[in-house]
Amino acid sequence: MTIDLEHHTPQAFVDPYAADPAESAWPPAAAWQDMDYLLPPPNPSERLSILIDPRDQHRLALHAVLTAAGIPPRPEDRDAIDQLSALPSSINTTLQRWLQHTASQ
Repeated sequence: MTIDLEHHTPQAFVDPYAADPAESAWPPAAAWQDMDYLLPPPNPSERLSILIDPRDQHRLALHAVLTAAGIPPRPEDRDAIDQLSALPSSINTTLQRWLQHTASQ
């Protein structure tokens, strides 16, 4: 048995939980100039006093530099990035500098 879909009329999907588009629409671009309150500057007294392990800092920095260089890390790159993150800070800084130099050319 085959079903011929050409004779069916398209049905619009209606989400009963969706917000009213008029209420959730962004203001026009011209209105953004007067909205300095949307992103207030961070309050230094509200910052968390948690130190990030140097290995984690290296990992985050490598992810950022690789992505900026046009080489977004893939899931299978995780082990390599983990190993590189364990290297001393001076080596990690050199790797980042090389990648930044490559991205700027």
